[in-house]
Amino acid sequence: MMSELDYTKAQLAFFYVIVLLSVDVLNPVKIFLHVFPAIAPWHVATVAIGCIAYTFIVNMRPLLYFATKIFFHSLLSIFFSDIDVVGRQNIPKYGPVIFTSNHANQFMDGITIMCTCQRTISYLVAEKSWRRPIIGHLAWSMGAVPVKRAQDGASKGTGKVTVDVKYVSASGESSTVSVRGTGTKFTAEIKVSDKIRFSKSALGIKVASIESDDSLTLKVDEGVLDVLSSQPFPDYVSFDILPRIDQKDMYRSVLERLASGATIGIFPEGGSHDRTDLLPLKVGVALIAYSALEKDGINIPIVPVGLNYFRAHRFRGKATVEFGSPTYIEPSTLAGFKQGGPEKRRVCNELLGRIEDSMRSVIVSVPDYEKLQMIHAARRLYRQDAANETAEQRQDMGRRFAEGYKRMLLKVKGDLPEQWLSLQSRILAYQKELNALGIRDYQVVGLDYEEVEIGSKTKGHGDGETVLHRMNVLGHIIHLIFISVLAAIPSILLNLPVGLIARTYSNRRRKVALAASKVKIKGYDVMLSERVVCCIVLVPTLWLVYGLILFFFTSLDYPSLAVCFTCFPLFSYWSIMAAASGMVDVKDLRPYVMRMIPSARKRLAALPAIRKALRADLRSMIRDIGPTMGDIYYEKDVNWAKITTETKMMTMGSETSTPVGATKKGD
Repeated sequence: MMSELDYTKAQLAFFYVIVLLSVDVLNPVKIFLHVFPAIAPWHVATVAIGCIAYTFIVNMRPLLYFATKIFFHSLLSIFFSDIDVVGRQNIPKYGPVIFTSNHANQFMDGITIMCTCQRTISYLVAEKSWRRPIIGHLAWSMGAVPVKRAQDGASKGTGKVTVDVKYVSASGESSTVSVRGTGTKFTAEIKVSDKIRFSKSALGIKVASIESDDSLTLKVDEGVLDVLSSQPFPDYVSFDILPRIDQKDMYRSVLERLASGATIGIFPEGGSHDRTDLLPLKVGVALIAYSALEKDGINIPIVPVGLNYFRAHRFRGKATVEFGSPTYIEPSTLAGFKQGGPEKRRVCNELLGRIEDSMRSVIVSVPDYEKLQMIHAARRLYRQDAANETAEQRQDMGRRFAEGYKRMLLKVKGDLPEQWLSLQSRILAYQKELNALGIRDYQVVGLDYEEVEIGSKTKGHGDGETVLHRMNVLGHIIHLIFISVLAAIPSILLNLPVGLIARTYSNRRRKVALAASKVKIKGYDVMLSERVVCCIVLVPTLWLVYGLILFFFTSLDYPSLAVCFTCFPLFSYWSIMAAASGMVDVKDLRPYVMRMIPSARKRLAALPAIRKALRADLRSMIRDIGPTMGDIYYEKDVNWAKITTETKMMTMGSETSTPVGATKKGD
């Protein structure tokens, strides 16, 4: 990333060159041609073009990365209203780094991290995405590494299968479970080390052996028993076959880059999703880190990156990117990795657990979207009114509420007292009322000081002052409508056609992705990425159409046409910024319009009292239970990796594990 001094130098150099080109007596090329009249201008131009071509070819990768990053910056400034960055000081300035991040917004995740990080990052990209037009070309220009994924090559298995979970055989450190099929063709369709994935499950389970067309054995690793217990066995279920993928070439490429001091970006969850918590992490990141330590003796810092989006799938959403403290391999565990077998799995899983804890330390993870809404609403109610919070403070407070809520559930074993349930319901009802009225929490504070009952006198004021207040409200409405219309005019001409098509296209892609996924809830994680891809194609196409219209249906000369065409990107960008301002004005307009509706006036009038009571009850509850939360309540600077580890240990300790051979109710 260019420093402030480098940027100043570049500015001075640019303006110095402008001065030289503007004054003939100072122009070095013209002076050279005057001294050597035998040399023609095109000679100098040819040499210069050759030098430019040579420089570009020699430095093609860095130049492509720089140019693509500028392009991505412009995309982010268009599609996001605000991106806050927290924890840049945690990024090592030199040497190899592995960045691990949650994956909540498909292609936009990598773009967002690249544009907010001063290091050059090569991301691991699914080969399926690598082969897509535009996406693949941009990934190549950014130096990404394609990765084959088993789920991309999944095929539907013939017949159905069942598993008797009561019988799990143990052999040394490993366990296996037998699978019986009906109408299956195991010997023809499946190979040893392939994986099968049961219906409505995201986890593939490795095949240990195949006995016949209707009998095989699965290897029981961590998380497998949870998947098996979630299936309606002994009923027969459908299944998918995930082929074994040889990743030797990918690992070799990644290790070579790390050995040269480069940085790698990985999404350990394996794919994007729209859940509010992490999916189980894939072991690949641990294997890469250990292999680099074994082969090159480099203990690579693994930096967690938290992507926290607000209205991520919508135009002009917000995002917070948080870089956490690096995780390192404990050198004494390298011997276990070299040993292979169960010991290698143990040390890799231990590192993977620490990576997961570090990733949770930079996101706000909750069980579901409703809880996320409640936590954000509680955070806004708890804070001081008119407090100017930084992104870091918002993240910190959100995590305190999220982790505190999890621990509260663990302490009462999920059986919340009636008082807490009532407060939770009231907070959610308050948020739903705000959504229904189209206003924000910060706007409720202002309602307490304004007249909302048109037709009654403002407290402490006469008839004349009340009339003036009503006229002021009407003036606000007229002013905001006028500004919004002005902002909409250029956007309708330059961006509306593309916006409507992109919206329809992204929704169709969302449905396709949702149908093909085992982990997505509504498929919102793909919408913004697909809109961006659509706009990359359609926006220049629209400019070309307007250019052709100007060429064939106007009398403009070629220089004027060139100026118009080159100005289209600038006009388009300005219209987007104007439309964004208009959207803000429309949101500000909503409370004023709602006051003109009698039923809405009464609801608006009741909100300040509801908010005041909620805030008092919330703070009272936090004062009561806060001291039991330890560092979350008392410490100003919290070690979130430590907190998430403690919460995980509490979760594991509170879970009552059912023996494998136990019989479920109703069996």
